[in-house]
Amino acid sequence: MRYPFRAGGAVVVLTAALAACGSSSEGHEGANGAGPSVGRTPVAASSAGPGATASGGPPTRRTSEPPRLPTDELTPATGTFTKKQKEYLVDRVPRGMDPAAVLQTGQETCDRLTYLVKVDRDTAVGAIVTGEIADAEPAVAHLCPHHGDLVREASRGYADGTYEGARIRPGRYRDVTPTENCTWRIAGANGRTLASGSSASGKRSGITVPKAARAFTSTGCYAWLPEGDLG
Repeated sequence: MRYPFRAGGAVVVLTAALAACGSSSEGHEGANGAGPSVGRTPVAASSAGPGATASGGPPTRRTSEPPRLPTDELTPATGTFTKKQKEYLVDRVPRGMDPAAVLQTGQETCDRLTYLVKVDRDTAVGAIVTGEIADAEPAVAHLCPHHGDLVREASRGYADGTYEGARIRPGRYRDVTPTENCTWRIAGANGRTLASGSSASGKRSGITVPKAARAFTSTGCYAWLPEGDLG
């Protein structure tokens, strides 16, 4: 049975679940606030260049990252890391930070995915697509590879936003936890509308992105997941 979670519902459930369960037996803490590398970050409809703001203003100033702890210094205060845990930590631990605290990031990500899969698999995949569960790809690759199918599916999904050109992938998609304001539009050459729709009832629906599509825009639908093998 599917549960009609809304976009923010997954966060509430995750918070309560993690508070009840506590941290994992091997884990230690922290999460990267950036969206997942597999999640499809919406691109602005404008042609702003790299580093430009969404409104087309001047480029944002990039701050330098702190130096990372060398691989040979990735050791916990007590005990040892497994080979996979150490692989996850490579180039991820800022100098001066406890590697065990960074490891907890990945282990909590795995815990969240495990919980959500039990509730509703689509919600788990959608949380990766939208970035609610950040950095899922490296965590799954090294710490919970049994969730690899979730990451692969999420890599082909769409979060709310506008996608153009090469980011368009023809195929059939289903939405995840749409709101009553869910609307979508598929445009072809010269911006001509090929298909559009809404979900005023908040019920889930499906769409087909044709090969002629040049842009896809979604608002209030949370995420769209592929149906079948899109190649």
